[in-house]
Amino acid sequence: MATRSVRAGTTGTPRERQSSRGRPPQRNRGGPCRAWRACVSGLIGLALVTGCTVGPEYRRPQVPVPATWRTATEGAGSLADLAWWDLFQDPTLQGLIRAALTENQDLQTAVARVAEARATLGVTQAAQFPQVAASASYSNQRFSANGFPPLPPGLSLDQNFYQPQVNLLSFELDLWGKLRRATEAARAELLASEENRQTVVMTLVGDVAQAYFDLLALDREADIDRETLASRQASLELVRHRFEEGLTSELDVRRAEGEVAASAASVPDVERRIAQTEDRLSLLLGHNPGPIPRGAPLDRQPLPPEIPAGLPSVLLERRPDVRAAEARLVAANARIGEAKAAFFPQIILTGFFGVESGELGNLFAGPSRIWQAGPALTLPLLTAGRLRATLEASEARDAEAQSQYQQTIQAAFREVEDALVFHAKVREIRLRREQGMQAERQALTLAELRYSNGVSSYLEVLDAQRQLYLAETELSAALRDQLVSMVQVYKALGGGWQMPSPDGKDRQP
Repeated sequence: MATRSVRAGTTGTPRERQSSRGRPPQRNRGGPCRAWRACVSGLIGLALVTGCTVGPEYRRPQVPVPATWRTATEGAGSLADLAWWDLFQDPTLQGLIRAALTENQDLQTAVARVAEARATLGVTQAAQFPQVAASASYSNQRFSANGFPPLPPGLSLDQNFYQPQVNLLSFELDLWGKLRRATEAARAELLASEENRQTVVMTLVGDVAQAYFDLLALDREADIDRETLASRQASLELVRHRFEEGLTSELDVRRAEGEVAASAASVPDVERRIAQTEDRLSLLLGHNPGPIPRGAPLDRQPLPPEIPAGLPSVLLERRPDVRAAEARLVAANARIGEAKAAFFPQIILTGFFGVESGELGNLFAGPSRIWQAGPALTLPLLTAGRLRATLEASEARDAEAQSQYQQTIQAAFREVEDALVFHAKVREIRLRREQGMQAERQALTLAELRYSNGVSSYLEVLDAQRQLYLAETELSAALRDQLVSMVQVYKALGGGWQMPSPDGKDRQP
């Protein structure tokens, strides 16, 4: 009958192991378990006591910040303090924004990247802790009766080997902070990905609102085109009636017919642009192209009485793209420390613990225990400049991140200034265009009256119609621009990134 040998972590050839079966077990008077624990505890304690973190500590770069905005704003606080559902009070628009925040594919991609960065942080952070693995194997082996050295008399040539084992996988003592710097960089990259998600949310809210206002402006333009077409058709009937009575020439009839044809052509053109805008908005909502519901018309959309911008210094903490740029700068700074730590000696602790016995009944007896533990020291001597090049690359990426951080801040200030100027001027433009439209409407009434009384030609009526159509179209564009300017100021100030909660009540993420 074959003899079973249950063992763990043994070394040597099978024949050498078989030749040692006859030896009496030696008791380890020093206590192997206590020695194992003392060795591991001592090395880990050494790492905790003497460990340091090389590399520069992060300090936020000094960036010049203007004391006030160039465009004066009224009101306390900032427009970005409002939640988007308080700013955009059209219920239909609120529903579209909620749908976009739930189903937009760009936002889903950003959320997935956050999950990826969080998992990467977990992987990086795990390297700071011991990794333990258990293994077990079984093998059956037959030895030669004529081999050398010969087997002990009476020992079966067929042997079973059981090998349970617990290993301490390569555990690096982080004496120089390389692993801590890597974790710091991964944590900053996670923060940057979360800020990027909020940037996507902020941009998405603004894009949905702007596309919705574009759609309402096109609806208003379509109404103007249809009203203009109806007015010119009525004028054509009047001209034809006067031509039949001999009060005007055929030239006036042909000109009126041309104006009707031009007005009729503008209707399908604006309908085309409406459909394309609906498709663009559907993509933002994460839907297939289709019709979009409308709420209040363009001229009934509420506007806040004032657009306060707040202090410029607050923008650094409010805008998620600025915070993301700073998080990337923190990560680049930590990578420098990680690269510097590679110049220093590396100490790796390995070992295993198991049992070994020729009889199953003695498997868990004290003398059956076997163990091994010890550190391995690695010191880079000749790397052909690899470590130096890695450090220089890390420092270059840090300099790049600093430039990008400052550029992001400058771009944020520019966007706010442009949006404030746009909002201030478009309000004046709208007031002037309202006055101009009223004047053109009165001019058309007078031109039609003069033409009916035979005082002027039909050219005067056509010119007045064109001017009124242009004035109405420009006023519609000014109303749209005023709403869009509100969106641009809100987005430039860093507002609009609040997310909907699962219970349907919106909240900040």
